[in-house]
Order: sequence, then C-alpha cells, then structure tokens
Amino acid sequence: MPLERFSLENYRCFKDRQEVELGKITVVLGRNNAGKSAVVRALPLLSTGIRTDSPYPLDLDPIQGFAPSFTDLIHGSSPHGRIRVGLSFRTADDRTLGVDAQIQNIADQGTQLVSELEISCGSEREKFSWVPGPDAYSVEKRTYRVGGKEKQLSFRGILPAASDWSDSVGGVDDVAGKILKELDEVRYLGPFRKGPDRFFRASARPSGSVGSRGEKALGMLAADEMRGRGRVTHEVNRLLADMLPGWRIAVTDVGAGMYVPRLHSTRDPDLFVHIDDVGTGVVQFLPILIQRAADKVDPPAHPVIEIVEEPELHLHPSAHASLADLYIEAARETNVRFLVETHSENFLLRLRRRVAEQRLRSEDLSVYFVEQGDGYAYLRRIGVDPLGNIDYWPRGIFAEDFEEARALADAQANRFDDAR
Repeated sequence: MPLERFSLENYRCFKDRQEVELGKITVVLGRNNAGKSAVVRALPLLSTGIRTDSPYPLDLDPIQGFAPSFTDLIHGSSPHGRIRVGLSFRTADDRTLGVDAQIQNIADQGTQLVSELEISCGSEREKFSWVPGPDAYSVEKRTYRVGGKEKQLSFRGILPAASDWSDSVGGVDDVAGKILKELDEVRYLGPFRKGPDRFFRASARPSGSVGSRGEKALGMLAADEMRGRGRVTHEVNRLLADMLPGWRIAVTDVGAGMYVPRLHSTRDPDLFVHIDDVGTGVVQFLPILIQRAADKVDPPAHPVIEIVEEPELHLHPSAHASLADLYIEAARETNVRFLVETHSENFLLRLRRRVAEQRLRSEDLSVYFVEQGDGYAYLRRIGVDPLGNIDYWPRGIFAEDFEEARALADAQANRFDDAR
C-alpha cells in the first residue's frame, strides 16, 4: 500500500491546498526562495506524524534547520494558526485510503494538537473534531466528536492511538494501524553533505540510509568491508567508473577498529588521495553513490521514498545527466522512489530523453514547478508525454544559456558593425 500523494495547506509559503502526486521519480523545480525545499521537506516531516509514539502531531527535530518552531510552518507565521496536511494510499483492492489532518497551534500553551481529522477509504469517511473543554490541552486524552458521539482519545502523532480507536473504515480493519504499518520508509538527504573525517569507525549497527547529511556513508562502506566482503564498495566503484574515470574508492583498515578512506588511481597503483583532499564535488556526491550501491547489493524489502535536495550540488554539469540515470536504474530495479529538488536542466533533460527512449515511462515521472503569486506560492504540474514533450514551461527558466548566447551574438554583431 505505497503512498500515492500528499497535500499541504496554509503551510509555509503555500496558502491554498497543494497536492503532490508521487511518481517513481518526482522532480520539483523553481526559482531560488520559491518554496521548493518546503515541498520536499514536508514529506519527512509528515512521516514523523505517522511513525511515532509521541502524543504531539509532528516532530521538527529530524530535519535540522528546517523550522525552529511550529509557528514557522504556518503560512504568515500566525501564533494561533493551523496547517492542514494529507496523505493518500492505494489499497490492494484499488481503493483510495486517505488521511487529512488539521493541526492547530496553541501558542499560550506552547503546544499543538490535531483539531480535525478525516480518515477515508473509498466513499466511506470517519471524522474527528476536537471538543474544547477541561481536557482540551491534555497530552494524554482529549475529547473528540466521532460519529455523532463524544469520545476521549489519545493521539500518537496525527492518528488516534489504537488502544482508544481501532475501528474499520471502508472495510479496512484497524485502519490507523494499517497506515502506520504500510507507510513507506522515508529517507532524506539534504543539500549540504558532511565532509569526511580522516579516520572513522565502521557503523556499529547496520544502516540502510546514509543519513540526512551523508554522515553514515563511509561508515556503511567500512561495515561492508568488515562484514560483507566489500560488495558495496565494489558496486560503488562500478558506478564511479562512469562518473569519475580513472579512480576507485577503498577504505583501509588501519587497526583499532579505525578505517581510512582513499581514492586510488586505476592507472598508477602508487597514486592515491585521501577523500578529505579531493574536490568538493566528489565529497558531496559520494553519499549518493554509496546509497545507490547499498540498495543494489541489499534491496529494501519494503517501499522507500528517498528525498534528495540538489543532488547535482558542486558537480560539473556533464555529470548531472548521469545522476538522472542513477535514479532511473534504482527506481526500475528496487523498491525506492525519489522526490528530487533540483536546479539542473541537464538532469531534467536526461529524464525526458529516457522517456522518449522508453527507458522510463511517462506516467512514472512527475514534474512540478513552484510558481509565485501575490505573497504566496503554488505548485503547477508539468505534464510529460510518452515522447518526452512537456505541456508547460515557465518563462525564463533554464533559458539562460540561450539568452546569453543570443546576447553574445548581438554584441559580436554590433562590434563588427562598428568596426565597419
């Protein structure tokens, strides 16, 4: 029961309801400060409202620096405002299972609570409405109107606790528990990856994710060397051969449980460079490669949505298209889907080319552009047909090369005319 779409309303720069339908690869584009990061970071934020034992609706801690307080999530930063979020799944019998929650900020109590909730399956719906009263702000149990009756409920995140409400909706028994169980694993890799340490230890516990800053990536390689006979490193080097010809990575055991990461020349066996001394682009790119290699060697058993901000950061434009191919291959061969924020025209062009070449289905690619209105933003979906053609393109986006070339030609022509 993978997640199909999510929605946001009165959230950050988005005043009106916005909906994102997830493909195998979903791309979010837009100008600087338009709201792209707000869109892609919403999904890991929403996942904290499902997979949690906390009585509070959302946990802001997993994404460092995203929002200092809940008020910062509210459009206009109103201290007494609210946001509305939604998640939609497809059931095994091809019905839509949905969760739509309104989260109210209670400024004078320094807390938040779910003030409205709707859980739906097909045409059937169960609605929960918060009833202010003596227990209104309790973190244990609050009164809600459910099915025309008042009931005391405790919440875990944005869902009622199974101990208080385990009813069925649309024939789906224990629907809240099913949503909790079936929600995709959500990974997040931010735009600034952590630089490598000169020495590091193997990961004490097996990890399926490189972490939000790529901080676990080299530890995963060391753990693989120690426990998996270097299968992940071998796969990284297969991918690296296309991205960085002439080099391979190795992690060397230097004793006392410590490892050293190096790039070795494939042409000169005596030439190697410590990872900390190579170019910034390689350092920023390695967590992406290591994640892809780890998933190739040990594919996730359950669906995963991986959010990546600016995967092309510090990379030469010639490498951007290869990034797109990495994600296409992973989406085709594993249970991983991708939500990517990018500024790269080459990245998107490669995706469109692969659609035209029938290596990526057009229905598996979702493209959104963040438009700016009068003091707020909204999402516009860009349709991609089976030939890779698009049905809309915002003016002035990715046109800089053409405009610069035209201006250069005009300047050259003017100088030629002046010389005559």
